[in-house]
Amino acid sequence: MPLYEYYCEPCNGIFEELRPMREATEPVPCPECYKDAPRIMPTSFAAFTFRDGYPRRIPDDGKFYHLGHKVSKPVTSGAPNEHPEVNKKPPKPARSKGEKQELADMRAAARKGDLTDAYGNAIKPSEVTQMKDQGRIIKQGTPKRGITE
Repeated sequence: MPLYEYYCEPCNGIFEELRPMREATEPVPCPECYKDAPRIMPTSFAAFTFRDGYPRRIPDDGKFYHLGHKVSKPVTSGAPNEHPEVNKKPPKPARSKGEKQELADMRAAARKGDLTDAYGNAIKPSEVTQMKDQGRIIKQGTPKRGITE
């Protein structure tokens, strides 16, 4: 027998009742005040369906679930327990004032031509930040030309 919801106006209450389908539209006495209560449409509805091989809730909002987290698309990578929306990489830490000043000084030195890499090549001001982040050695001094020791 299906479960139906009924609304009692004097009590202002909603209650459920198991009834045969042929008696579903008939009013049912309220369990509080025993007055007849008409049937109403359900206020909550829980059901599941499958789409793209994944269980979906109805009504479907177009989202997927990955290990209990709501995501916009299913996992497509080779790592089944990792999802780019759930397992986000932490952002790089912000540079301190000292690091910003050091980069500014290095750019100024590169504009003058006083900054070289480990091989003695001159460094452009636009390359300073990238080389510093990569950990490549930067030396101050005039670029070496020709044969070195």
